[in-house]
Amino acid sequence: MLDRERVRADTPGCLDLAFFDSAGSSLPPEPVVATVTGHIRREAQVGGYRAANERLDDLAGVKVAIGELIGATADSIALSDSATRSWTDFFGAVPLGANDRVLISEAEYASNAIAVLQRAQAVGATVDVVPSDTDGQLDLDALATLLDERVRLVSLVHVPTNGGLVNPVAEVTALAHRVGALVLLDACQSAGQLRLDVAELGVDALSVTGRKWLRGPRGTGFLYVRQGLLDTLEPASLDLHSAEWTALDTYRMHDDARRFEFWEHDVAGRLGLGTAVRYLLDLGPDDVYAAIAERAERVRAVLGEIDGVQVRDLGQRRAGIVSFTVAGFEPVDVRDRLAEQNVTVTVSHRSSTLIDMSKRGLGSVVRASPHCFVSDEDIDALATAVANVNRDSAPRR
Repeated sequence: MLDRERVRADTPGCLDLAFFDSAGSSLPPEPVVATVTGHIRREAQVGGYRAANERLDDLAGVKVAIGELIGATADSIALSDSATRSWTDFFGAVPLGANDRVLISEAEYASNAIAVLQRAQAVGATVDVVPSDTDGQLDLDALATLLDERVRLVSLVHVPTNGGLVNPVAEVTALAHRVGALVLLDACQSAGQLRLDVAELGVDALSVTGRKWLRGPRGTGFLYVRQGLLDTLEPASLDLHSAEWTALDTYRMHDDARRFEFWEHDVAGRLGLGTAVRYLLDLGPDDVYAAIAERAERVRAVLGEIDGVQVRDLGQRRAGIVSFTVAGFEPVDVRDRLAEQNVTVTVSHRSSTLIDMSKRGLGSVVRASPHCFVSDEDIDALATAVANVNRDSAPRR
C-alpha cells in the first residue's frame, strides 16, 4: 500500500496546488531536487570535470537502476537528453532503403511521425498507418494484414499523449517478429506509471523521458536496445564516447548501448534521473502504478458527472491520462480558467496526434494526469474548478 502522505511530504509543490500534469512534466520529489542542486553546487566548487569524476560510480548506477525497473541489463541502456532523442537515434540507425516499409499507428506522436516521414522521403521508403479498432487501440487484425517481408519497423506508442488508452505491445511484437520487422516502443507516457518488462513485451527498443511519470529532471531520458541487435546498428552520429578512433582512417563503436550516447551531457540531470528511478523503486513500483490508475479512474468518474463535460479516453485498458472537453469552451480556455483556481492541467492539440484527433474531429482536449501524490481533495478541487467554468463563466470565443 502506497504511503501517500510520505509522497506528498516529499513533494512540497503539491501541497499548495492541485497538480494534474504529470503527463507533461511532473513535480520531482525532494531527493531529486537535492541531487541535482547538490551536484551543481559541487561543480561551482571544483569544476565540472572533477565533480563528474567524483560521481562515476553513481552515474553508472543510473543505468543499473533503470535496468532494474524495466528488466534489462545496464549495458543495453543508453542515457540521453529526451525520449525524442532516444527514439530518433534508434530509428536513424535502423537500415532503411527504397521499397522498404515502416508502419505507424493512428496514435503516433508528431515527433516520431515527422522523423519517419523525413527519412522515408529521403530513401524512398513507404509509410503505412495501422488503423485502430473500435476501442481505439491498434487493430491487431489490420496489423497482421499489413505486415510483410518489406516491413522493417513497426512504431508503436504505448500510451498516446492525448488520452489514457494502453496499446497491446506484446501482441504487436509477436506479429511483427514473424516477418522480421523490428518494434520500436515509445514508452514516453508509460514508464513510471505502468509496469515495463522488456523481456515480456519483446520489443527491440524503447524510448523514455525522465520528466514525466518518472518525476526526473527535464533534459533527461534513455533508450533501451535489445541485446543481440546492437551489432546490426550504427547511429547516424558518433563521437569519442560512442566510438573509439583506432587509426588514421578507422574507428570502432562500443559493443554496448554506449554507441547511442555522446560524451557531453548534463551530469546533474542524469544523477537526478537515477535518484528519481531509485525513489520509485523504493516506494514500490506496483503500488505507485496502482495508485495512479485509481486516481485516474476517480478523475474520470467525477468529471463524467459534470454537465457539459465529455471524457474522451479510448481503450479497453486505461492509464493515468484523462482527456476531456467542456461544451462551449476551448480547451485552452478551460486550462487557463482552472489555473486561476490553482488547478494545473494542460492541453493536447491535434498537431501532436494528427491522425487520431482528425479522425475523431477533435482540435484539442484538456489533459489531466494525476500522479500518486494527488489527494482526494485535489480531485475534488479539479471537479469544482471544471464545474465553475461551466457554471459561472461565459464562453470565450
